[in-house]
Amino acid sequence: MSFTVDCQSHVFPRQYAELLTRNRNSLRASGGDGLYLIDYGGAQRFRLDLDDYSPARKLADMDRSDVDMSVISVNIPTPDMLEPELAIEGARICNDAVAEICSRHSDRFIGIASLPLNDVPAAIAELERAVGALDLRGVFLPSHVNGVPLDDACFEPFYTRAAALGLPLVLHPTVPTWAEAIREHSMIPMAGFMIDTSFAMLRLILGGAMERHPQLKVVHPHCGGVLPYLMGRVVEQTEVKRRGRDHISQSPRETYRRVYLDLVSPSRLAVNFALDFAGAGNLLFGSDHPWVTIDAIMQYVSALDCSEEDMARILGGNARELFRIG
Repeated sequence: MSFTVDCQSHVFPRQYAELLTRNRNSLRASGGDGLYLIDYGGAQRFRLDLDDYSPARKLADMDRSDVDMSVISVNIPTPDMLEPELAIEGARICNDAVAEICSRHSDRFIGIASLPLNDVPAAIAELERAVGALDLRGVFLPSHVNGVPLDDACFEPFYTRAAALGLPLVLHPTVPTWAEAIREHSMIPMAGFMIDTSFAMLRLILGGAMERHPQLKVVHPHCGGVLPYLMGRVVEQTEVKRRGRDHISQSPRETYRRVYLDLVSPSRLAVNFALDFAGAGNLLFGSDHPWVTIDAIMQYVSALDCSEEDMARILGGNARELFRIG
């Protein structure tokens, strides 16, 4: 029987939620007693109910769906969005909370780190602590760092260290810098998130970070957003028209072959296309729990037309290697 790993599953520490209410820049949080409203500068608001993120509920939902282990991370907003004096404190709160949950349930959870990436030296220091002292197994990487794109030169030392440590960078959407243009009709979470992570991944490729650090491991969520669907056009632009090649020497398609796609998409067509595009060796089961129920994704992943061996890799084998799960 396959060992199943949910590679995108979120928690939210109460102490971090309370810290958000102290923040005074454009990101604001209000509320208390487990219920909060997170306001991204007026462009997007999300309701946060801490009961949805409880480890007990997560374990019960995992058991119902036959998920053996989950890779947990603290959901957005990321610490880099906070005022500088709160960002480092916020990251430490997140990582200590994730590590504590993993310690209590070591057979069910492993965790990935949240970092104050608005301060790269501080982020590297917290990364070292998260790996060395807390045994976290990857990094939660937002699609931009409080407005700074991921191919900015300031992040080069961080990519160097992450690659040396062999830690996967797990991309995740945050509210786009261009959110005002799509704030109506719930288009930000509906489509903006998927497009923003695709731009982020494309920047990591075209900006050269992936080539400069061939050991760098990246997970692109939600079946790769829109990037797999557009990859033919990207390649035509770079390889035929020779555009966007200032920092790369190989085809973006070749670089993207190193990237893992998680299968968080409630769509049979999307999940099947991801398998055709990336192959079973680069796919990871994930649910985005508690935003999405585990079964909402599992029904499509379990129906993929592939061998038992490939299904075992998708459901957990690839994740066990990537996140060093014993």
